[in-house]
Amino acid sequence: MEAILPFNIVLVEPEIPPNTGNIARLCAATGAVLHLIEPLGFSIDDRQMKRAGLDYWKSVDVRLWPSLKHLMDSDLEGRFFFLSTKAGKSFLAADFKPGDYIVFGKETKGLPEELIISNPDTAITIPMPAGAVRSLNLSTSAGIVLYEALRQAGVIT
Repeated sequence: MEAILPFNIVLVEPEIPPNTGNIARLCAATGAVLHLIEPLGFSIDDRQMKRAGLDYWKSVDVRLWPSLKHLMDSDLEGRFFFLSTKAGKSFLAADFKPGDYIVFGKETKGLPEELIISNPDTAITIPMPAGAVRSLNLSTSAGIVLYEALRQAGVIT
């Protein structure tokens, strides 16, 4: 039986420790790999981040990268999907496959606009039909999109 590649969650310059801790817990629950792109807005040893991840840190494959370019230039098997409120395509229209990288920007600024513009086929958004907010919490967004990717891959039903 062929091993299924894990999905990858990428946080570009995350700023809020509890968000990263919550996403680490999400990765532990789903087997996703967590990629953190420097600079981080906190220490990896941050008490709040560890508390949010509870005792699940030992179950998380965390990889630290000096830049998103370094990660993208690595010899990788998956495609990159870029989450942004500025993207026009819903994440529900994405065709996720195991091994893909789901990339989120920093909490205060998101991903660079040029990254979204230069990747129109893989720049995706989470629709917010009520229009009352500009964006969702980072850890909420990661959960929504990762579980859709897992559903599409047949990992969950």
